[in-house]
Amino acid sequence: MLKFLFRFGTPLLGAGCLIMLALIVTEREWPSQLFNAANLQSFKILFISIILEAFPFILLGVLFSALLQVFVTDELIQKFTPKNPIAGVLFGALLGILFPLCECGMIPVVRRLIRKGMPAYIGIVYLLAGPIVNPIVYVSTFTAFRTKPELAYSRMGLAFVIAVIVGLLLYKFMKRSPLKATPSQHMAHHGHAHSHDHGSHSSGFKGRVASILSHASDEFFEMGKYLIFGALLTAVIQSVIDRSTLAAFADQPVFSYVFMMGFAFILSICSTSDAFIASSFSGMFDSGPLLAFLVFGPMIDLKNTLMLLTTFRVKFVLVLIALTAALTFVGAWITEVLL
Repeated sequence: MLKFLFRFGTPLLGAGCLIMLALIVTEREWPSQLFNAANLQSFKILFISIILEAFPFILLGVLFSALLQVFVTDELIQKFTPKNPIAGVLFGALLGILFPLCECGMIPVVRRLIRKGMPAYIGIVYLLAGPIVNPIVYVSTFTAFRTKPELAYSRMGLAFVIAVIVGLLLYKFMKRSPLKATPSQHMAHHGHAHSHDHGSHSSGFKGRVASILSHASDEFFEMGKYLIFGALLTAVIQSVIDRSTLAAFADQPVFSYVFMMGFAFILSICSTSDAFIASSFSGMFDSGPLLAFLVFGPMIDLKNTLMLLTTFRVKFVLVLIALTAALTFVGAWITEVLL
């Protein structure tokens, strides 16, 4: 099913996007008997806003990934990566402070780091913690919750704890690399690496710049098409959910956590701006469900799940989602009790 979706979904999505862009440019609406005009307008705005919000971070991620490929050797990555698993997990959880990338740009970087020799469990820790445990997200969360600053501290702390626990569990039980590795990808990867090494010595700076652009463009188009598909699904779901229906779930002591985590998964909002969305629901939901929204969304959402499936094995992605969801639920509930 996934292979069919990834193979034929992109051309169909491209055709749909062209039709939608034509409607936007010509300022025409689809027949009201087929589509609700208000929902269609909301869908167009949401779809474009998600794309415009996420693409700069994907571009930043693939450029950073390409720089790693060209200028950072496998030996250097292995040298600076802690050998002790506890130190390695802590290193991965705090790496976002030095490299504060959004979750949209994390996946190509983590994939490159793992292929260059970083242990997979450390890369996954960085993938989970990086979008939250960084100064940009902390400032945006603190700004959004000026009346509840404890949510900003709790968000950073809970994300750090969850990432560390997941990393230790992966170190203990993960027996092989979670990356997808087909023979064609393997040969293509080594072919690129070989041509890069040769080009960097023969062409100098120009060769390296060309190699950076080549790697960045390849990864940008590979990740970008799945981001567009995820943005399309996200915009469709967001445009049909009525805000008034959210109040029905707020009074449920357990389901409110599950609902806000699922809501964060569907919305797929960048971690630098999701706190402002969460703060708009502070009058309806308690601190625990809001914290679950703020932690689970940047770690696992709809658009980055599709990108995860292009990079990691399906079974690994499903286990990662289930484990992260369970830890977020328990951690948010405990935090609300303590606060």
